[in-house]
Amino acid sequence: MFLSSFFENPERIDRWVSIAKTSFWPLLKGALTFSLSLSLVAFVIGLVIAIFTALARISGNNVLSGIARIYVSIIRGTPLLVQLFIIFFGLPSIGITIDPFPSAVIGFSLNVGAYASEVVRAAILSIPKGQWEAGYSIGMTYRQALIRIILPQAARVSVPPLSNSYIGLVKDTSLAAAILVPEMFRKAQEIAAATYEPLLVYSEAALIYWVICFVLSVIQDRIENRLDRYVA
Repeated sequence: MFLSSFFENPERIDRWVSIAKTSFWPLLKGALTFSLSLSLVAFVIGLVIAIFTALARISGNNVLSGIARIYVSIIRGTPLLVQLFIIFFGLPSIGITIDPFPSAVIGFSLNVGAYASEVVRAAILSIPKGQWEAGYSIGMTYRQALIRIILPQAARVSVPPLSNSYIGLVKDTSLAAAILVPEMFRKAQEIAAATYEPLLVYSEAALIYWVICFVLSVIQDRIENRLDRYVA
């Protein structure tokens, strides 16, 4: 019923085409300038946090292990949106004011760090103990064996789940619109409010998200295939 009435209204069609043309670049610009950059920066920082958290979890130091466990538990047990609100809207109440983009980077980095730490920890633990013993047998210290033998192998094991985490992070950047980061979804909200055509604008944004994630999936497959060449 809706489709028949829609296609019988050439003025509505022309309006949609016009809005789609004028909104595409602002949406794409928001994706390239903020969504992708936010996801990339947050993922890199989060990955560093994840490595240190994972090493703390598997260390024999009860204090470090306990702190890491509490951090992971808090981040995994609370919604990402709530975490962003605490950083952006909550901290100013105690005199700490952070701009929208840095707030989003902090929130997403902490979130990535907690989830990715479990991936890294599992990857490290999946390496046979014989690899450690091989490093010790040639005179390596714990640190040398970890850096030169264990982490390179764990990195290959971690690629598929970490790649999926990054693709998920790209989509999650839409939550940054709630703290005024002008990424793609925020732009879509502004355009939808101005044009009164939310179905068109949000569908256009969804299409751009899908294309970006599809490209990232293709890149992920190629990386995995390349790494598989080194598997015995």
